[in-house]
Amino acid sequence: MSGGRLVVLLSLGLLCLSLSRGVSAQTDEEEDILDPNDVDIEDEDLDLAPDQDLDQDEEEPGPTETKAPPVPKVTYKAPEPRGEHYFAESFDRDTLDGWVMSIAKKEDTDEDIAKYDGKWAVEEMRDSKLPGDKGLVLKSRAKHHAISAQLLRPFAFTTKPLIVQYEVNFQSGIDCGGAYVKLLTQTPDLDLAQFVDKTPYTIMFGPDKCGEDYKLHFIFRHKNPKTGEVEEKHAKKPDADLRTYYTDKKTHLYTLVLNPDNSFEVLVDQTVVNSGNLLTDMTPPEDWDERAKVQDPDAAKDEDAPAQIADEAAVKPEGWLDDEPEYIGDPDALKPDDWDEDMDGEWEAPQVPNPKCESAPGCGEWKRPMVDNPNYKGKWKPPMIDNPNYQGVWKPRKIPNPAFFEDLQPFRMSAFNAVGLELWSMTSDIFFDNFFITDDRNTADRWATEGWALKKSAESAAEPGLATQMLSAAEERPWLWVVYVLTVALPVVLIIVFCCTGKHPSGWLIKSLNPGKKFQLLASALFFRKVE
Repeated sequence: MSGGRLVVLLSLGLLCLSLSRGVSAQTDEEEDILDPNDVDIEDEDLDLAPDQDLDQDEEEPGPTETKAPPVPKVTYKAPEPRGEHYFAESFDRDTLDGWVMSIAKKEDTDEDIAKYDGKWAVEEMRDSKLPGDKGLVLKSRAKHHAISAQLLRPFAFTTKPLIVQYEVNFQSGIDCGGAYVKLLTQTPDLDLAQFVDKTPYTIMFGPDKCGEDYKLHFIFRHKNPKTGEVEEKHAKKPDADLRTYYTDKKTHLYTLVLNPDNSFEVLVDQTVVNSGNLLTDMTPPEDWDERAKVQDPDAAKDEDAPAQIADEAAVKPEGWLDDEPEYIGDPDALKPDDWDEDMDGEWEAPQVPNPKCESAPGCGEWKRPMVDNPNYKGKWKPPMIDNPNYQGVWKPRKIPNPAFFEDLQPFRMSAFNAVGLELWSMTSDIFFDNFFITDDRNTADRWATEGWALKKSAESAAEPGLATQMLSAAEERPWLWVVYVLTVALPVVLIIVFCCTGKHPSGWLIKSLNPGKKFQLLASALFFRKVE
């Protein structure tokens, strides 16, 4: 098919497309005017007087104006804590009653930033899709923040699971900072007004991000009953990609489930992103030494022998021109007429190979060629010896020592009686909501359904449709209009050719095929027709 014919057909296709849009718009306008015979309407729906009926309205025809129904206004209702629970907070009372802001200072920190003076507020989400929904907002940047609240009663790790969940929305994104919670260990001297980073906690859980390092912490603290020392156990890093949860500025639900059989699950938006066992899927302490060999600190460095040395057996070739340079100034070169020695410096002829060296074995100072040094030992490294601090490849079971104990029930952690946020962030306006702690999974799921699930539905409904997204993308990238036009115009052109010319569009393709391809296509058509 010629290029001119293709252009004409494309033009016809675009014309038909524009006409179809006009017809479609006209049809839509006609459909807006409802035919009374096509609609089932009762008198009570129209609120007619007893002596009025539909016939009177039909006798007085007039233009009918249709109005789009008003968009229903959805008002958020806080979830109701039902069932067995230890803590429930939705902040929809518009108050921080029951919460204590720390007035302490952080130790070993510069005096200018040591105070926990970061601001907290209870307010609606900045781009809330549910008017009336309030949450706890971290307001300051580059500040230490600490706030906490007592549980209804302490949680003891006995025979029931622990479920902790809460919502986070990074309204302004997150550059470097955390949004994790701490479950504060029940101790006689726990003072929430002095809540700092060193306040004992049983569990730390939640998102944390700095640079391109996206983390979802699950840490529990374990106390050695023989030595009294406390160790931190970190869950393995999730395999799931966490980036979206930190960058999409949507509300996400973070859930931690610990079971008495030592299994655990970490969920985001009710989807498991990490799971395992407290005995086998936690990382060792940071100071655990797994190196079986270390470099010998007493080893002395050998004298370095060069990789190559001069070949002492080499002899200068006969006729070598020691006094002749390899390159000389071109004797035929002339200084340009516009050369200015004040501006350009002293003129020098360009270098060319010395013609005297062409017939000689070489010119200039003769040097012995280099050969590999038989004494070269490579780059020196200290020899390896047995590591005196080697403790073996780390496993949950400790090696025999006076402080050894075997804990087959890591779930039996220290009881906690408060929940707190102790955070540093370079980004403000982190939104927290709907904290819930319970020992019943169904109760936690009900709380999530009444809170987070409602927000998710509202956020999803507010997202632009496919057509709007395509138009927005085309505004930023105008070349996309070409893609859109070709995507729509090509099928239209093929339809026009098929309808107007009576020829199947595939005929063009068949004509362009070589005889062998045509035979294959014909054989396939006959085969399928025979099957039919």
